[in-house]
Amino acid sequence: MFWRSVVGKLAITILLLVSFVLFILTILLLEFFEDYHVEQAEKDMMQTAQKVSRMVEQYENHDLALENASLVKDPLSRVAVISGDGTFWTSESADSDLNDLNAEWLRNDEELKNVFAKGEKVKKLTLLPDTNIEALVVGKPINQNGAVFVYQSLDIVNQTKAETTKIILLAAGIAIILTTIFAFFLSTRITSPLIKMREAAIDLTRGEFNTKVPILTHDEIGELAMAFNRMGRQLKFHINALRQEKEQFSGIVTSMADGVITLNRNGDMLITNRPAEMFIENLYYENDLTNTKDNSKAPEPLNTLLQSVIQDEKEAIQEITTQGRTWVMIMTPLYDQSYIRGAVAVLRDMTEERRSDKLREDFIANVSHELRTPISMLQGYSEAIVDGVAESKEEKNELAQIIHDESMRMGRLVNELLDLARMEAGHNQLNKEMIDASAYTDRILKKFKGPAEENNVTLHLEKHLERRTIAFDPDRMEQVFTNLIDNAIRHTGENGFVNVTIESTASDFYVSIEDNGAGIPEDDIPFVFERFYKADKSRTRNRKKKGTGLGLAIAKNIVEAHGGTINVKSKMNEGTTFEFNIPVE
Repeated sequence: MFWRSVVGKLAITILLLVSFVLFILTILLLEFFEDYHVEQAEKDMMQTAQKVSRMVEQYENHDLALENASLVKDPLSRVAVISGDGTFWTSESADSDLNDLNAEWLRNDEELKNVFAKGEKVKKLTLLPDTNIEALVVGKPINQNGAVFVYQSLDIVNQTKAETTKIILLAAGIAIILTTIFAFFLSTRITSPLIKMREAAIDLTRGEFNTKVPILTHDEIGELAMAFNRMGRQLKFHINALRQEKEQFSGIVTSMADGVITLNRNGDMLITNRPAEMFIENLYYENDLTNTKDNSKAPEPLNTLLQSVIQDEKEAIQEITTQGRTWVMIMTPLYDQSYIRGAVAVLRDMTEERRSDKLREDFIANVSHELRTPISMLQGYSEAIVDGVAESKEEKNELAQIIHDESMRMGRLVNELLDLARMEAGHNQLNKEMIDASAYTDRILKKFKGPAEENNVTLHLEKHLERRTIAFDPDRMEQVFTNLIDNAIRHTGENGFVNVTIESTASDFYVSIEDNGAGIPEDDIPFVFERFYKADKSRTRNRKKKGTGLGLAIAKNIVEAHGGTINVKSKMNEGTTFEFNIPVE
């Protein structure tokens, strides 16, 4: 609204101030001119009375003196002369309403009779007898106890006052109009640069830091405009510096191998990088919060540690294990002056270090364990043949068959070790072909229909193929499918299920093999793709199908050789899901 704007406020302030001053000045002028006109009339009438009194006193011809008195008076006034002998004379007047005065009234009035009693000049405002005319009467004594009185109606003075009042009010009105015009002109001239500054400030809030205010004057407003332009340049400089710092900080956080999470006091996650997001996903999966609507809240145990940091106001360290991976979290409070506004948590994945230690400790033991059993069996049964324990041909053939099977097992173990070593050394040769993914997976699952039915396991295939032909090595990839599906069937109880899902998009070929078997212990999840990994023996349903512990390690190397990734999710007594994807080209 206009009244709320600076222009309106300034114009109204100036107008009210000038109006107040003019109001006071008008009242004072009216009072002054009212008294002035009365005093001027009294002075003129007293001068007339003095002239008439001198003429009456000096002229020997009394009639001539009275005739001259009629000439020297004001046409609108009357002169009354009371001689010492009691003769009373009044002059004529152009004012027809001004009647003759009575000599007795003049002699008996409380104030006017002082002319006769004391010989003083008198003046009085009074109502003329027998009329409602207010008149001004002045008197001057003359010789021989006489007096000259001059009286005039106040209507003449009031008319003069009215004319003066009109002139004063007209001047005041003109002054107010001129003041209004001047106030709007001045306020507009003052506020115009301010309006431009406001528009420039709005542009600054939109990020338009190149906006400049024109400098129209060289007074304080002009200096304010120059200061505003300098502020805009400085603000642009600092915003650019902050943006560069933010980009630099974001680049550092993104490239860090450690996870970084910034939280506020309410437990909302403000900043996370990719390692931290993977950690959060595992926590949500483990706590069955995958489908939660609010993924911006820090899950347990992050929230518990955050409250501890806020309460204790010091750094806290905690080790967290999720999905078989061990994380060390260091949480440090963030201060807003003396107030803790949140915390920053740095997560370090210590799984690889522990895995390396475990591998170094277990590799020799695992190889020794895998070779000791067949070697012991070869030695024992060969000694039995040499010592003649097996007498019949059938017994010798049976012992020879066991020796043959164990030697084949040792050969497979050595060959798999060699294949794995070649893969890890980068000498794995892939013979890629364009394969029909649908027919290929149908053929592979047909091989496992029999084993699945023998174990009372439901084997189901689900396909979502946007692209049917995929480029990969069919023999090597069949090795991956065979290992994962065979493991799923062997580790799933009766009346269980194994779901195989394949999907292909324009860029990826995705496979998921899910079972509802016994699951993998959480501590073993990080090691399932390592050499000689075997789950707890209680999980092996068919003991005739013991593996070498190298299948998953070989599967991982084959998938990675195709440029893909493989991972596992598992919960004890609920099931396991192996997932891998490779590029379609």
